[in-house]
Amino acid sequence: MPEPLRIAFLGCGFLTGVHSRNLRRLKGDITCGYASRDAARAETFRQRHGGFASYGSYDAALQDPRVEAVVIAVPPKFHFDLTLRALAAGKHVLVEKPAFLTTADYLTARDARDAAGRVVIVGENDHYKPLARCLRALLKEGAIGELVFAHFLTVAHRLKKATDWRNDETMAGGDAFFEEGIHWLHFADNLGPKITSIRGFRPTVSRESPDTRVKSMLVSFHYDNGAVGSLYYSREVPSLLHGLRISKLMGREGVITFESAGGFVFVRGRGLPRMLLPGFRDIRGYQAMYRDFAHAIRTGTQPEMSLERAIEDQRLMDQIYA
Repeated sequence: MPEPLRIAFLGCGFLTGVHSRNLRRLKGDITCGYASRDAARAETFRQRHGGFASYGSYDAALQDPRVEAVVIAVPPKFHFDLTLRALAAGKHVLVEKPAFLTTADYLTARDARDAAGRVVIVGENDHYKPLARCLRALLKEGAIGELVFAHFLTVAHRLKKATDWRNDETMAGGDAFFEEGIHWLHFADNLGPKITSIRGFRPTVSRESPDTRVKSMLVSFHYDNGAVGSLYYSREVPSLLHGLRISKLMGREGVITFESAGGFVFVRGRGLPRMLLPGFRDIRGYQAMYRDFAHAIRTGTQPEMSLERAIEDQRLMDQIYA
């Protein structure tokens, strides 16, 4: 039985708590330390989540020889610098998404990764969630024949407070779609067919609430198999029943209807209609993502969510905002 992988979180905010709760199921494989510019906050996280160490600075974690890898869980503005510093310190890196602000940053980080001989994984947990794996399998088996339309809906009335760092686009790297919608952009581009061209459309911007970001985006795109698709993203539009969002994949022989968060998948196509439950145990995909990270470190292989795959997403973002 190998020793647990020692990972230190750089940043002790909401997201670090989410990751830590998901890592409880991997306790024998991964153990965590916590670094913050506030030493007391880092120690609180260590005690709350049973960590092996706490640090009063990011540099202290990077200098600890016990730490094999770091999770960069701070606002996107700081991702690039911390990634380069971590690689220079000989650490493997999981960097939250969006990892970096420009394609040039991704390419520089890729070169630094190769020079350091370390693993860098981008924290795209949606890539690993059971819903994504289920849909990829259905399209691969031809459950609805040739794909014609893809329609993705992710809307919610979830406004940020005025003090939230996401209201500062220099901290977030961009508007709400850039900072969060990139997860859905990746989802749409990684079900089998690949997006070849894409455009973004913004509705009229409202800044009446304390959440002053641009909060909505419509994206339309072509796939390499001839299908076309749309992605409706908003954090200012109420969803059905305060959370139900329905998306569809439409083919020439049937339709896949699915709850956008992964609750259910209904297939009406070849054969009898099917209701599938992709899985609730790791519904957000965090545990599978960390298993892939640990496996890549131990075997010296590339993780599924490599920098190369994230660069593909960033290049689509470049087209959207062109």
